[in-house]
Amino acid sequence: MQRTAPDPRPEPAPEPPGLPVLPELADRLAAAAGRAEPEPPGGSGELRTAAAGYAERRGPAADPDRLLVGPGAPALLLALYAAVGGAVVLPRPCAAWYAPPARLLGRAVHLAPVPAESGGAPDPFAFLETVRRARMEGAEPGVLVLSVADDPTGTCPPPELLHEVCEAAVGEGMWVVSDETRRDLLHDPHDTVVVSPAEMLPADVVVLTDLRATLLPASWPVGVVRFPAGERGAALRAVALGALTAASTPLPGPFADAAGYALGEPAAVRARTAAAARLHGTLAAALYRTLTAAGALCRPPHSGSHLYADLEPLRRHLSAAGVTGAAALERELAPWAARGGHRFGDDPGALRVRLSTDALLGPDADARRSVLDAPDPLRTAPVAEALTGLDRALTALTTGG
Repeated sequence: MQRTAPDPRPEPAPEPPGLPVLPELADRLAAAAGRAEPEPPGGSGELRTAAAGYAERRGPAADPDRLLVGPGAPALLLALYAAVGGAVVLPRPCAAWYAPPARLLGRAVHLAPVPAESGGAPDPFAFLETVRRARMEGAEPGVLVLSVADDPTGTCPPPELLHEVCEAAVGEGMWVVSDETRRDLLHDPHDTVVVSPAEMLPADVVVLTDLRATLLPASWPVGVVRFPAGERGAALRAVALGALTAASTPLPGPFADAAGYALGEPAAVRARTAAAARLHGTLAAALYRTLTAAGALCRPPHSGSHLYADLEPLRRHLSAAGVTGAAALERELAPWAARGGHRFGDDPGALRVRLSTDALLGPDADARRSVLDAPDPLRTAPVAEALTGLDRALTALTTGG
C-alpha cells in the first residue's frame, strides 16, 4: 500500500484555460467590479439560497443554512479536513487537489486503488484493507473522498459500487465527501447514470462542488459544500465554517455576484453547460481512439474533460526511447496538457498519464470559440492538428520513428 502521494516536482506548464468566458458572465462580473466588500465567510444568505436552488435541482431539497460557499473547492476541502479530523482515504488515482489540503494540516493520506471498470471511488475491499492497514500504522481514518464524475479518469463509478464503498466507510465511522464537480458534464446523459451518495446515505455524506468545471471560468474560484441535515451535520458545518473563517481567504464580492447569477442557471448558462458537455464528449472520444489505436489501455471516458491512459503495454518501446516512468511520459506529451499519474497518487514508475480535451481547443480565445461553435469540432484546424500531432508523437515514441 502506498501511504502518501509523492510531492511532484517540477511543476508542468499551467492547465489550459478552457472555453471562452460566457459573455453574460463577463457582463455580470463587470457590473459588480465596483463592489469592494467581500462575501462573509461561508457566503451571504442570498448566495447560499442560490446555491440551495442549484443543489435542489439535482437532488433532495437543501436548506441554505446547510450550505457553505467559499473561494474554490480546495479551500472548502481544507476546512472539511480540519473539521472532521483524522487521516484521509482517497481513491488511487484521484484529483490532484484532494491530497494537498490534508498535507497542509499534517494529516496522513492513504490511497485505495480503484477497480478496473471506473475511477472515482475505491474498490470496496481495497478500501477496507487500506483502513485496516492505516490503523495498524496508528492512524484513524476520518474521511473518504470520492467522485461521482471523476478527474482524472473521466469515468463515473456505478451506483452499486458507490453504495457499497460508502456503506463500508460509514460502517468504519467515517464521513464521506462526494465531489460532484463534473456531474453536469456527462458526455451522454442518457447512457450514464449518476446518483449522489447523499441520496444513498443522507446522514453521512457531504457534497462538494467546484463551480469552475461547469458554471464559471477556470480562473474564477468558487465552490459549494452541502452538509447533511440534523445535529451532526450542523455541528460539522459549524466547525468547517470556523476553519474557513480562520483561513481569512474571503470570496471576492464581484465573483460572488457572478456565481449567484450562474447558480440560478439562466438559459445562457444552461446552454453553455450543455454545449461544453457535448464538446468535451466529442474530443474525449477522439483522444480515446488515438490512444487505444497506439496500443494504450484506457477506460472509455463518460464525463468531464480528461481521460487517463495506461501505456504499460508499450513499456519496452517507451524504455528504448528513454521513457521509463510517469514524469518522463508527462514531458513527452506536454503539448497535450499531460499530467503524469504520480500527480494523482499513482505509482511514479508506472506509465500512466492524464490528458485534457482543453489542450485540443487552440491557443487563444478566438480559436477556442470557433471549436465550441463548430458543427463538427473534429474538422476544425486546432483539433485536427492536435490529434494528428498526438498520433505522430505516440508513433515516434513506440516505433523509434
